Amino acid sequence: MDVTIYHNPACGTSRNTLGLIRAARMDPVVIEYLQHPPTREQLETMIADAGLTVREAIREKGTPYAELGLDNPNLTDNQLLDAMVATPILINRPFVVTPLGTRLARPSEVALDILPDTFKGPFFKEDGEPVLDQEGKRIA
Repeated sequence: MDVTIYHNPACGTSRNTLGLIRAARMDPVVIEYLQHPPTREQLETMIADAGLTVREAIREKGTPYAELGLDNPNLTDNQLLDAMVATPILINRPFVVTPLGTRLARPSEVALDILPDTFKGPFFKEDGEPVLDQEGKRIA
């Protein structure tokens, strides 16, 4: 199964999500989106396929969101998309795309909904929080 992750290696959630994908014994296509941002069309598709609004897909923390005036509720989706394409750090991460769907994996466990059930053994986030048990099953 093809899996693509739009990844930022400086982001703990993105690293945890990549770890989960690899724990599912998948070899994902890893796109470091700050160096290789998605096109506007790809971004629009990912946002729509994930069931999000454009505003839900924007990252505020650690970005020039406020400085660019993107908190203005009168801005259109097109204006927000323009800003995200021009300044990729504004794209929330990580987006994961598989044949089973697209998710903004925040928290990282959201990616489990679109990954095959091929996990082996336990999986823990970087902070030690358990996600999968000894049998590779999701911990509720």
